[in-house]
Amino acid sequence: MGQQPGGQSFEQLEVAFQHGNFAPLYFLYGEETFLMDTLQQLLVERALPPELRAFNLDVVYGDEAEARAVLALCQSLPVMAPRRVIVVRNFDSLRENRLFADYAARPNPQAVVLLICSGRPNLNAQPYRALRQHAVWAELRPLRPAQVPGWLARYAAREGYQLEPEALQRLAEYVGTDLQTGVQELRKLFAYAGTRKTLTLDDIVTVSGQTRSYNIFELQRAVGEGRYSDAVYIMEQLLRHASNPRSEALRIVSFLTTFFTKLWKLTLCQGQRLSNQALAGRIGVPVYFLQEYLQSSRRYGREAIRRVLAALLAADVALKRGSNLDPRLVLHLLLRQVQAACRAPLQQAA
Repeated sequence: MGQQPGGQSFEQLEVAFQHGNFAPLYFLYGEETFLMDTLQQLLVERALPPELRAFNLDVVYGDEAEARAVLALCQSLPVMAPRRVIVVRNFDSLRENRLFADYAARPNPQAVVLLICSGRPNLNAQPYRALRQHAVWAELRPLRPAQVPGWLARYAAREGYQLEPEALQRLAEYVGTDLQTGVQELRKLFAYAGTRKTLTLDDIVTVSGQTRSYNIFELQRAVGEGRYSDAVYIMEQLLRHASNPRSEALRIVSFLTTFFTKLWKLTLCQGQRLSNQALAGRIGVPVYFLQEYLQSSRRYGREAIRRVLAALLAADVALKRGSNLDPRLVLHLLLRQVQAACRAPLQQAA
């Protein structure tokens, strides 16, 4: 997942930590901070029992420390424990962190040091060049939408649960590429299901606080099929029952943006004579959902989809910047613009 040649993947590091296989020095960087947080938590849990952490665990932040002081922590010996654990967050902000180039070549064998950069530093400069040469390293990038269902399925399986195919796909669409939200939703599902180990679409709808008839998936279907009045009614129901209508409106815009982005990708595949399996792979959905997307892409067409995506962007900006704007009015305008773009005759709102 997002690793360069010679680097480790999240899954490889996760398995190593779970089995207690630790190297003396790790270097993580990239934009997917949730995966970094997960690895940090797992490392601490598996490397040191709680009763040994008071004297053997240090978590420091680069913008609040100096390199020489952090190096002294890394080189110190454990206290009545098999190892020390030192985590350095914002390592790229640590003053004089180039001093870690020498440490990378000769790390303390009685310590496990985890260096984390939230972003991609200049890997040709020191100490990053030395860290990539000597440390165990990984670049953790955000998942592509097509990777999210598999990631969610693996997370659920580790907890002893499985999701029905439609439930898995709809959950992936619901959370987008936000893995933290995905884990939060899965944990709510686990608590709701209890001893029942197979999770359904009904479970996802119920846990999200929606209903079988009026939920964000039915809103997407209504928009995709050109049922304007149904889309407006479902949108009204979602906002009426939301604890925070503005947040709910933003979620609706994000969800529809993902949907129309997939339709756009389908239009770009026109004339390529791809199989259904290949087309489904291009947009990141199971093949049994493909017809729903194909029909919607034909209903709108490339230019209309482009206009809808522009309208979705404008709605997103309006909801985030216009604190005085009524989210309901923003979404009504958005759905009117979607209606105007659709090729098929639409039912008018009552």
